[in-house]
Amino acid sequence: MPKKAARDQRGGVVPEPRRPWWRTSAPLGLLSLLPLAVFAFAAWNARWVRPGGDDWCFLPVVRDGGLPAMAEKFYFHDNGRIVNAVLVWAYARFGEPGQQWFAPISGVLVIALLWAFIAAALHVGRLRAPRGVGLLVASMVTALFLFGSPNTYKTFYWPAASVSHTLPPVFACAAAVPVLRATSRRGKALALLTVVLTGACLGLLSEETSVVTATVLAFALLISSRAFPAARRRFLRVCCAAGIASTVMGILILYTSPGAMRRRERKHASTMLTPDSLIGSLRGFGEIIATLLTTWPYAGAIVVGLVLGLVTASGASGRIRPGRTQSLAAVAGVCALLVSGYVCTVITYPVFGKAVVSSTRLWNDYLLLYILLLVYVGALAGRAWGSRAQRTTPVLATGALLNAAVCIALAASLAGLASDMTTRAQDWDRQNRSMRSQAAAGVQVLSYKRLPLSHMTEPFRHHGHAKWPAECIARYYHVQRITQAAKLP
Repeated sequence: MPKKAARDQRGGVVPEPRRPWWRTSAPLGLLSLLPLAVFAFAAWNARWVRPGGDDWCFLPVVRDGGLPAMAEKFYFHDNGRIVNAVLVWAYARFGEPGQQWFAPISGVLVIALLWAFIAAALHVGRLRAPRGVGLLVASMVTALFLFGSPNTYKTFYWPAASVSHTLPPVFACAAAVPVLRATSRRGKALALLTVVLTGACLGLLSEETSVVTATVLAFALLISSRAFPAARRRFLRVCCAAGIASTVMGILILYTSPGAMRRRERKHASTMLTPDSLIGSLRGFGEIIATLLTTWPYAGAIVVGLVLGLVTASGASGRIRPGRTQSLAAVAGVCALLVSGYVCTVITYPVFGKAVVSSTRLWNDYLLLYILLLVYVGALAGRAWGSRAQRTTPVLATGALLNAAVCIALAASLAGLASDMTTRAQDWDRQNRSMRSQAAAGVQVLSYKRLPLSHMTEPFRHHGHAKWPAECIARYYHVQRITQAAKLP
């Protein structure tokens, strides 16, 4: 026995074992740079974002009437989503620059909130992890959530879709942070207030995310006697019940709004529960699940979960094998995903019909739950592996390579999208200058050349018969009418 170890033994001091290099902060921080670099590249490309689709209708309303006009439009005429109106006003009040800055700012917000959520989950699970692991998981989840979609433009770059389907599930995760962190009476009161306010806001922001949130909380209540620690069980049950009640309250306010009633009339929502609609929704949701399961970049979530499971230790007892509680939580999560995803499809089917399969922005309300479940499954597998294997370095190295491959694939996809965005932005700027100069000269009928991108709604679709949103474009340029142009000016 070495002399130093003997002295430590005689003095009653047990020397602390040296951490393996792969459980230090440096390599995990370096690994985080890959998804963060993908995000930085995507954020830089946001300078090519230009108005399209619903933007044509939002921008002139905010410009001419501000927040009151936008709130009136949503609550009394469009869909009743009053919180959605506030978020749209927050970026549309800056015009075109607001749209270009929306993606970078919202992306940073997503990373920060998911980072806080992951850190809180590790804290409540008493899992010791190197400092960089929370950022690694959060950045990888963000990259997959924002850029793994078949239509990244509508998920990340298009503000109108992001405020309705991309940001709401992140806000729901953020509301869990004070709940997981609360220990004092004041902290628990603040956490409960956060849950109530977030639930009500979600109900007035996104019906689909509200369904997912309420379903997850309901399943959490069902398994609470097994999954929640006894010391915090009552508080967590109260938070779940409060979240469900406040979300339902928000949905009821939205549902009874004049805008929501008009939308149901326009979109024939009464057909939602007919046998044909329910069967069509089931068929469509099955195709969506098949697409998600066969989209290989999402395997990056399992890999990063595997890394998380290998580098964490539970308290002073070291690595532990996943038990029945963890397996029960995984099963409950999968059931919540299937139930809420199908209900979301049922809600949207009367509006989109068979297009619910191709309208990928509608998946985002439950896509984040899917990715987090993959991370959780990977973490359970990592902990099981770590409890049996003597050497985990090869697995971690393989995981790092797989994550690098996923990030390269996402970056390649973004590069192709950036090329299309650049072309459209240059054409849009040239046409915009021409239309503005004509409007300034007193011309009241302007011609507009369609500039489609990533299935964005443009006027004169279907061989010129579908003119929406031509009226909004006319209002944007302060003219009477817009006609279809054969070529750019």
